[in-house]
Amino acid sequence: MVEFDVAIIGGGPAGSCCGSLLKKYMPDLKVAIFEREKFPRDHIGESLLPIVPQVIHEMGAWDKVEAAEFPIKIGATYKWGNKPDLWDFEFLPPSIFTEDQRPGKFEGQRVHTTWQVFRPIFDEILLDHAASMGCDVREETKVLKIESTGDRVDALVLESGERIVAKHYVDASGVSSILRKAMGVEADFPTSLRNIAIWDYWDNAEWAVKIGSGGTRIIVMSLGWGWLWFIPIAQTKTSLGLVVPLQFFKDSGKSTEELYIKAVREEPLISQLVTNATREGIIRTTNDWSYIADRLAGENWYLAGDSCGFADPILSAGLTLAMFGARQVAYSIIAEEQGTHDGKWLRDYYSDKQRRQIGQHIKFADYWYSANGAFTDLVDHCKEIAKQSGHDMSPNAAFGWLATGGFTNDDPVIPMLGGFAAQAVKIQMARISQARATWKVSEYNVFKLNLDGAIEDTFPVFSEGKVWTTPCYRRGDKLLPNYGMFGVVIEMLKAESTVEGCLDWLQWYFHNNPKYPAIEMAYDYTMTTLEAMIDEGWVTCEVDKKGMFFDYQTPAESASFHTNKDIAKTFGL
Repeated sequence: MVEFDVAIIGGGPAGSCCGSLLKKYMPDLKVAIFEREKFPRDHIGESLLPIVPQVIHEMGAWDKVEAAEFPIKIGATYKWGNKPDLWDFEFLPPSIFTEDQRPGKFEGQRVHTTWQVFRPIFDEILLDHAASMGCDVREETKVLKIESTGDRVDALVLESGERIVAKHYVDASGVSSILRKAMGVEADFPTSLRNIAIWDYWDNAEWAVKIGSGGTRIIVMSLGWGWLWFIPIAQTKTSLGLVVPLQFFKDSGKSTEELYIKAVREEPLISQLVTNATREGIIRTTNDWSYIADRLAGENWYLAGDSCGFADPILSAGLTLAMFGARQVAYSIIAEEQGTHDGKWLRDYYSDKQRRQIGQHIKFADYWYSANGAFTDLVDHCKEIAKQSGHDMSPNAAFGWLATGGFTNDDPVIPMLGGFAAQAVKIQMARISQARATWKVSEYNVFKLNLDGAIEDTFPVFSEGKVWTTPCYRRGDKLLPNYGMFGVVIEMLKAESTVEGCLDWLQWYFHNNPKYPAIEMAYDYTMTTLEAMIDEGWVTCEVDKKGMFFDYQTPAESASFHTNKDIAKTFGL
């Protein structure tokens, strides 16, 4: 029998992240990672969001990942639905992306970008980093059995027969979900979408656009019967994949190879990009079925990464959910070990928050697919999404509600959905639905804080290796942080309710709080936070015909979201 403080099943990014942060902030912990395969190993999920490098930097692995010189992702170019237009979502406008030397540091413009990675190399870098931090990493070591008593894990039994005992256990085994299944935790499949992903790697494909030193965008192209991804993951290697409804694949009568080649040939831009490229020639497939585990933590165990759930990859959010969830697991274990916070409180918060975030991604992906004629009509499903958020409305009204702001906050500072700011979500959803985004903050001009039935409570914020107890209001399963921009809006509405009064209060507040140096940005944050609080029922609205209104609109195009010009012009699209 071998004893550890923390035993982690799985050496992918979630397991590596959790192990590295445990050792960074509490070096004396004995942490083991058991990985059944030998790295490097093949894996999908190459496109990241900009918040992933933040946690990699916190782990201390930024320099190692950057040294691999993966392409820098500054955004994405989309063609979606029935319109042939290309449009861009930029993390950083190309006009201000400079020709910095690589490898670069996590500073300046690189804080706002991310990478497109070749997962075998990327995952190996992170696992080796966890080992360098002091984790006992055991590759080619399969966990065969979980011993438990009630909701408590007693030991892991390895294929070799060795018995591993720990204080805390983390299931980062991916879709295998070894510990989750052993503990009898079921999974919910909350969407009717059942897709299949088919992909191969290509050498020497042309990049659609080159920006600065190693910068580019991923390409997502709707076909009318599916969609293609085009992701440069090294200077000469590109991941090119197809996603189609499983039933379409079955009804097509074609093999995965035949359907894949058909898609590549039919898409004008993609076919041009691979004209002089060579396929690796190994077709890979996986089911793309979104799910959420019924709970993500127990008496002495946590789920992390894909063992928690899986959301469709259309928004590149897989590693965001996996690594930030694993980060919270590490922080929670440290706080419990140090005796600063109650373990059950931390586990319950993690389970509730992570399940909600995965669910939001699934709903958002459903909306995207409902705008593509190739996929099942999900207008009726949008009615169920709205109903779950407390809105009873017709299917078409619910579809419009989701398009113009049906989101909740998943960040304690400003309204976010899956790493996207609320304003970005509105522009993005309006673009794919070909409808103008509307804002309730501009339709009404009297706003009243609604705390009826709410209780004052606390929730954890995770920063600098510590868990900070932060005040909030809680009503049912909804939480309103009294913190960050949410706290600013709460304070404003306790003092004022009219637009005139709010504007005067905001001018006074931001003048006296230098942490908000740009008044325009502070104003944007205030409006989007107020909008989210209205959607969540924390603010009620009225119209005073004699009063002034906020003039706040979402532009059809912005520096972040706009019609594509560089690719369309170059390739004659």
